[in-house]
Formats: sequence, structure tokens, C-alpha cells
Amino acid sequence: MKILFMGTPEFAVPSLEILLKNNYEICGVFTKPDKPQGRKQILTPPPVKIFAQQNSINIYQPEKLKTPETFEIVQNLNPDLIIVVAYGKILPKNILEFPKYGCINVHGSLLPKYRGAAPIQWSIINGDQVTGITTMFMDEGLDTGDILLQTKVSINNEENSEELKSKMSIVGAELLLQTIKKLENNELERIKQDDSQATLSPPLDKITGDINWNKTSDEIHNLVRGSNPWPIAHTNLRGKLFKIYKTRVATRYSRVPGQVISTSPLIIGCGGNTSIELLEVQIEGKKKLSAEDFCRGYRLTPNQTVFGQTFY
Repeated sequence: MKILFMGTPEFAVPSLEILLKNNYEICGVFTKPDKPQGRKQILTPPPVKIFAQQNSINIYQPEKLKTPETFEIVQNLNPDLIIVVAYGKILPKNILEFPKYGCINVHGSLLPKYRGAAPIQWSIINGDQVTGITTMFMDEGLDTGDILLQTKVSINNEENSEELKSKMSIVGAELLLQTIKKLENNELERIKQDDSQATLSPPLDKITGDINWNKTSDEIHNLVRGSNPWPIAHTNLRGKLFKIYKTRVATRYSRVPGQVISTSPLIIGCGGNTSIELLEVQIEGKKKLSAEDFCRGYRLTPNQTVFGQTFY
């Protein structure tokens, strides 16, 4: 079976790797174009491209999929099956319908919950304790295709979205392998999604990470975890952007949201008479520090209400 693989971030690499280890013929890899990264804006290839180069797989990075040139590439590769894992582009109808066995997607949620671009982040932000992986046949809708296989994944109360993604990428690769083997043996059952149960997980933006201190400590803790590594939960500290990378739900009673309760450890009041301990922070223009080190060099005193909404 000839497989065309489409994927971009680190989340997709284990799926490509497991296909190679099981001796599937990868006729090519589609991945997004290289992007400038970091302060120096160095042009950087995506993780799937790096892995494909290391394994001598033909790589294609089209800017657009809805072009005759891109479709001609697919025709020339002539795949029996297309596998899509966090590619980041919408496949047009002519590509979806080209392979003999169709297109299968590995999605980071238990569909129809969390259709869209950021299911893992939103599952954490919303305080879910369980998420999962779904393999599905793709159609023209946004994650609306027939479900093939699903498996549940527990969410640890302290892990951030990057850590959960890493865990789920391995689970996703294993479920993909099971799906393809069942496809080869004609054992797959297609389950139509219940659209009435669907929820969306749109891409995160900077506003998503803006902390509302009137929310409870659990809600803020979940936002911090789900927004790490991007956009990073943040607040306004005396007119400067203050990023919060890691927290812990505290047990102190609070009457005033955004008020400093303690500086050793650094505990801030939240809504619902709850509080949260800050563990890793970064003030605008400075490097990331432990909250303990930050408090040594920045004057905060208990009972000050110094945290508020940012400027977005």
C-alpha cells in the first residue's frame, strides 16, 4: 500500500515513524513551508520535514493545495491512501477523492467533541479529565467525517498542552497503525458523527491567554496549562505584561481577586474565594524566572491588588 503522509508539527512525527517501522511504502510527505522563528527570524523547517529528510522521503511543501500543480504532484505519486496528522491545511475535494482507500485523519479528541485546530489545548482549558484520539475518514467538512477508531487518554491535573500533546502523539500513532491494519483486512466500521453533540476548538490567540482574576483558581490553573507553550497565560502587573508559565492551586482563602496574599510562596487571590500559587513567571523585557527568584528582585507586598487585565 502506497501512502502519502501529510503532517507538520512534532505531534505528527510518531505517526510517520510507526508507518516506516511497519514497512509501509511512504511515497511522499506533504508538510507546511519552512517558517521564520525566534528573535532572529531564522527560517526553520517543521519537525515532519526534518524527520522525512533523515529517512530520505520525498518532501513537498506547497503554499496552496487548490492548484493544478499540487494536484499533479498527488497524481504522479499515485497513493492508495493519504494519512493526515496535524497538517494545518484543508484538503480540497479532488485530493480527498483521489486515493483508492480515501484519506484518514488522526485527530486529538473524542469526536464530535472539539472539532477544529486546538482540541488538546481546549480540553485542558475547559478542565477535562479525559480526552482521546480519533481516527476518521475525511470529508469536506471540518473534522466531520465518519469515525473509525477511538481511544481515551487521561489528563493529568499538572500537565500542560505540550506535555499532553507529546503523550497523545504516541497514542495517536498506535491507533493509526491499528486503523490501517483493519483497513487492509476489511474490518473497519464507519460511524457517523452526531452533529448535535459537536463542539468546536478554534485556534488560540493572545486574547485567549488573558487572565480574568475573577475566575476560580481551578479555571486559571487550567488556562495556564492549556496556554503553555503558546500564547502563555498573562496578566497586567503595574502596566507591564506579566506571563505565567506554571501554577499550582493553593488553599488560601481570598476575598479580593488579583490581590497578593503571600510573596513566599507567591500566592494571588482569585474569584470564588480561591487562590493560586505562581511557580514560573516572566515580566515584560526580562527572562523567565521561578516566582521565588522574581519576588527577590521585584517589590510585591501582601494585600496589594496589583494584577489585572492586559491591554488586549
